[in-house]
Amino acid sequence: MKKLQLLLSLLLSFTVVAFAQNAEQIHKQAILVDTHNDVLSNVQINHEDIGKLQPTGQFDLVRAKQGGLSCQVFSIWCGPQYGKGTAFKFANREIDSLYAVIKRYPARIALVRNSAELIQAVSDNKFAAMIGVEGGHMIEDRLDYIDSLHARGMCYLTLTWNNSTSWASSAADETLHRDSLKHIGLTDFGKQVVHRLNDLGVMIDLSHPGEQTFYDVLATTNKPVIASHSCAYALNPFRRNLKDDQLKALAKNGGVVFVNFYSGFVDSTYFKKTGPFFEKHKGELDSLTKLYNDEDLAADRLFAMHKAESDALRPPLSLLIKHIDYIAKLIGVDHVGIGSDFDGAESYPMGMDDVTDYPKITAELLKLGYTETDIDKILGGNFLRVLKANTGK
Repeated sequence: MKKLQLLLSLLLSFTVVAFAQNAEQIHKQAILVDTHNDVLSNVQINHEDIGKLQPTGQFDLVRAKQGGLSCQVFSIWCGPQYGKGTAFKFANREIDSLYAVIKRYPARIALVRNSAELIQAVSDNKFAAMIGVEGGHMIEDRLDYIDSLHARGMCYLTLTWNNSTSWASSAADETLHRDSLKHIGLTDFGKQVVHRLNDLGVMIDLSHPGEQTFYDVLATTNKPVIASHSCAYALNPFRRNLKDDQLKALAKNGGVVFVNFYSGFVDSTYFKKTGPFFEKHKGELDSLTKLYNDEDLAADRLFAMHKAESDALRPPLSLLIKHIDYIAKLIGVDHVGIGSDFDGAESYPMGMDDVTDYPKITAELLKLGYTETDIDKILGGNFLRVLKANTGK
C-alpha cells in the first residue's frame, strides 16, 4: 500500500513538473502582444528610464523580457483638461519620450508599424514598440492631425477617452451625462474620422466610446475594429465593459477585444471595497494627487504605501481568467487578446503584479483545456491578424 502511495505521489509530481515545463515552452514560443500600457505617463512625470529595472510600476524592458512580452502598444494619453492648442502637442511630447527610449536602446527596442515589422523585430531579438493614441480629443477636430500621428507611428486611435469629443460620445458620458450631451454617437465629422483611419490603416479602438458610438462605428468602418482594454459586462456590469451583443457584433466585424487587468473592470465588488480605503487615507491621497498632478498615479502610490490593506481588496487571478474564458466561449478564441492597462491603474488581480506575470495566464489557460494554437492566438496571433487586416501588411 505504501509503495502504491509513493508511486502515485511520484507520478503526480512528474505530471506537475511536465505541465509547468509545457506551459513555459508554449509561452516562450508565442509572440505575446499587450495592447495597452500607460507607462509613458510615468516617464513624463517621474523621468523613469524604462530601459532599466524600475523599483515601481509594472513595466520596463528588463521585466518585459522576463515575462516573455514581445510587443507593447504604448498608450499616448492626456486628460480632458487638454484641448485645442494643447492636446495634440501633449500627445507628441509623449511620443517623443518613446522615441527617446528607442534612440537610447536601439539594439533592444524598435518602433514597428505593421505585423511584418513586428515579426521582424522579434526575429531580430528586439522588443517591438507600437503607439496607441487614447482619446480622440488629441486630434483637436482636425483630420490632418490624424495624418501626423499616423506618420509618427499611431497604430490605433481610441475614439474617446472618458470625455466625449465634439464628434463621438464616450461610455462615461452616455451613461452618466446622457441628457446634457449635444449629440449621442458619431456625427458626420466622426464618420469622416472613421473613414480617414480606415484609409490610413489605423485601427479603431472602441474601449472607451459609448454604445451608440460603438454601433455607429461598426456601421461605418470597412476594417476590423478593436477594444484595446475592456472586459465582459456580463461578469462585471461596469460602463467600460462590453455587453454580450457588443461582443458578438465585434466578432462579426472580425475584430478583437483585449482583456483589461484592472481590478475595477474585472471584479464587480471592487469599487464597493475601495471606497472605505480611499476615505480612510484621504489626506495622503490628496497630498499625492497634488504632488503628481495625476489621480491614477496618486492612487497607485497610495496602494503601494499600504500594501497589506490594498492586497486584501484585489480579486483572485481566476476572475481575470474567467473574463478571457467567457469572451472566448461567447464569440470564439479568434476574437480575444491581452490589453493589461498596466501602469494605468492602482490595482490588478492577485498574482498579476507586473509584466513578469504573463506566463501565469498561459498556465491557467492550459489548465482550462485551451490548446497551444488557442493560446498563441490569445497571446498575440489575434492582434497580428487584425493589425494586418488594417494595414495590409
